[in-house]
Amino acid sequence: MRIDSHQHFWRYTPAMDSWITDQMSVLRRDFLPDELETELRGNGVDASIAVQVDQSETETLSLLDLAKRYRNVAGVVGWVDLAARNVAERLKFFSQFEKLRGFRHIVQAEPDDRFMLRSDFVHGIAEMRAFDFTYDILIYPKQLPAAIGLIEKFPEQRFVIDHIAKPAIKTHQIGVWADHIRTIAKGSTVMCKLSGLVTEADWNNWRAADFRPYLDVVFEAFGTERLMFGSDWPVCLLAGTYNDVTQLTEDYVRDLPGRERDNIFGLNAARFYGLASSA
Repeated sequence: MRIDSHQHFWRYTPAMDSWITDQMSVLRRDFLPDELETELRGNGVDASIAVQVDQSETETLSLLDLAKRYRNVAGVVGWVDLAARNVAERLKFFSQFEKLRGFRHIVQAEPDDRFMLRSDFVHGIAEMRAFDFTYDILIYPKQLPAAIGLIEKFPEQRFVIDHIAKPAIKTHQIGVWADHIRTIAKGSTVMCKLSGLVTEADWNNWRAADFRPYLDVVFEAFGTERLMFGSDWPVCLLAGTYNDVTQLTEDYVRDLPGRERDNIFGLNAARFYGLASSA
């Protein structure tokens, strides 16, 4: 079973989606499962994981409703206020939804680079363990040290790094990012998504060769059993089509054994998000 481990849905509203700037005008419309299904079929992908973009429980419930109505939405990574005093109560509430697999916070937007090490946020991560939820880490390279610190506190928690931690591909910066990636990969329960690459490059002039140094690092650090393909659709449309981003990973792994390619294009995501029974 081929799984896209990272995509988004939304019904566009200017007030809620203010993060979509004029430069991103291609994203100023609705993106819903019927349109994604066409992209999945065209690229031989069977199912996807829908990931939050709005920090609200309302959006999480909306994604769960879509997942209930569309079989190809295999799971949801939602949002809950992990720093809230009633976080255990909210996690218990969300545990009733079969397709709710984990949570994410838009840490990249937090002004404090050590946000993930705040005591209230750490408490929220600790509470997740009782419900076996996963956690997607969305950060910039400057926040990798805090992510490393968080992971060290919770060696049994299942974490995944979104978008390979958004290295500065456009300006070809790699050294410090690469060192932190090698460190964070030492956590045996940490995985990494091969997603969001084209939007960290020059949107209009990227080449496949631009990504190879970064892919070399994550493949060496995580190995093929802890990496998973993700399209980041529709955000990827800023710089390429669904087929473009799929082909980037396909081309990179072309010479790997079939089982390793299957890991990256579905089996790893199924294991991480608890979808093994459907793989």
